[in-house]
Amino acid sequence: MQSTSGGAVLALVVVVGLVVRQQLRTRPVRRVGSLIAPAVFAVLGVCGIAFGIASVAKHHAVTALPVVLLVASLAVAACLGAVRARTVRVWRGPQGEALRRGTVATTGLWLASAAVHFGLGIWIDHAAGAGVLGAVSLYAYLAIGLGTQNLVVRGRAAALQPGTTGERVQASSG
Repeated sequence: MQSTSGGAVLALVVVVGLVVRQQLRTRPVRRVGSLIAPAVFAVLGVCGIAFGIASVAKHHAVTALPVVLLVASLAVAACLGAVRARTVRVWRGPQGEALRRGTVATTGLWLASAAVHFGLGIWIDHAAGAGVLGAVSLYAYLAIGLGTQNLVVRGRAAALQPGTTGERVQASSG
């Protein structure tokens, strides 16, 4: 089990590092493009959760507590995604396109989100008594958190008034 935990930590660090790096780049707010990564993570997340459930069921029946904790973990991912979205700068570029870039606060919230997932994953695996359900729920957690964040940022970009330019202008989140 030790090597599985080490692998989960490494995967968490690498994946979150790549996501955070992408968040800190200035890029356009796209209607569909912002949902591609969450969709890929969602497919991987469904596979991961299926594998995690099978890893627990191999030893004994899956009880309600790890499932409840998993659902709570995914709800936390959505909440943190919505909070992170409010820290992303959104503005209109010179050609009127909506642009976005994460801030230091966005990075801090990503790190907090990773820590929360890691802690909840340990709790889920402890409650399950066997298997790696908590550890392999990483992609589902990312899909929901990143998907929520991107949807909120898209909404903020859509609310920008034409002619609102400059990096310091932040859209209302209404």
